[in-house]
Amino acid sequence: MYKIATIGGDGIGPEIIAEGKKVLDAAGEIFNFDIEWVDFDIGAKRYLSTGNLLTEEDLSELSKFKAIYFGAIGDERVKPGILEKGILLTIRFYFDQYVNLRPIKLLKGVETPLANKGPKDIDFVVVRENTEDFYIGIGSRFKKNQKTELTVERELYSIKFGLDINSDADEIAYQIGVISREGAQRIFIYAFDLAQRRKRKLTSVDKANVLSDIYGLWREIFTETAKVYPNVTTEFNYVDAITMWFVKNPEWFDVVVTPNMFGDIITDLGAMIQGGLGLAPGGNINPKGTSMFEPIHGSAPKYKGLGVANPIATIWAGSLLLDHIGEHEAASAVLGAIERSIQNSIITKDMGGSANTARAGSYIAKNIRRS
Repeated sequence: MYKIATIGGDGIGPEIIAEGKKVLDAAGEIFNFDIEWVDFDIGAKRYLSTGNLLTEEDLSELSKFKAIYFGAIGDERVKPGILEKGILLTIRFYFDQYVNLRPIKLLKGVETPLANKGPKDIDFVVVRENTEDFYIGIGSRFKKNQKTELTVERELYSIKFGLDINSDADEIAYQIGVISREGAQRIFIYAFDLAQRRKRKLTSVDKANVLSDIYGLWREIFTETAKVYPNVTTEFNYVDAITMWFVKNPEWFDVVVTPNMFGDIITDLGAMIQGGLGLAPGGNINPKGTSMFEPIHGSAPKYKGLGVANPIATIWAGSLLLDHIGEHEAASAVLGAIERSIQNSIITKDMGGSANTARAGSYIAKNIRRS
């Protein structure tokens, strides 16, 4: 028996999570495990009625679960960024989900915009550092000749930045990126371990030729860590170069490890070459704590309740969840059932089919039972 927390969230979120639960329950029937789903009322509706994004009680309760199954967040009635930062990013940082795992895999039956490429060419994983870099929220805007001092306090470090800003401009803005040795080491260890289970090739992404301090440290720690894994082939790619090679030669890649900001960019490119956002799952992982699994697309509020949302990314995220909790055979079965539903054209309108959300989910669940 596994207890899994679920957050349907906003827009199409509850609909696609319902299909994900349906499929994972079917996998449990075949592979002899049960899931107790515990639903949390977190999202725009509660925020608009109570003003609560995430309470201490919410976080305390969520900490009791190894995994959270997350739908989508975002509502046109709420200013952009409030729900995303106050709920999604808060969960990621509170539970120190320092691994963002994004499989970039072209399934059989799916078209890619890349000419002359097929499923054998597009099958790699991006491991994105998820808690540092330029996304830690240190930044501001200043008027001319203004002075300030910043103090950054996090679990891994406490730093003071003394800033004396003098500029002819009337106003400037700045953002500070931070990479810690501990933060880089742990993401590299995760990536090298993953590479050992795959084709034993690991590509590191940075921009050390220009941002030499922050990404110079990244390279240094990657090189040190590589010495512990002599059976893994390693290489460096600048972020601008890797976007070219993703398009021209995706077959070169096996596991790609990247700082937070660059990972945010290149994984969306990866989603497009694997067929689009409707096919892109993600995992936010703390290997020793509470992890969260979600589709990477948004809440699509204009499609709420219409039954047209594509549930595949959410169901694939459920496969990642099963793999994370140790149900590896079930995880593979879910992915195989997704692929068969695509090949049999039981897919939603965005992929050229005519199935509604519920039928697509039910067909994938039926495929698992048949297999």
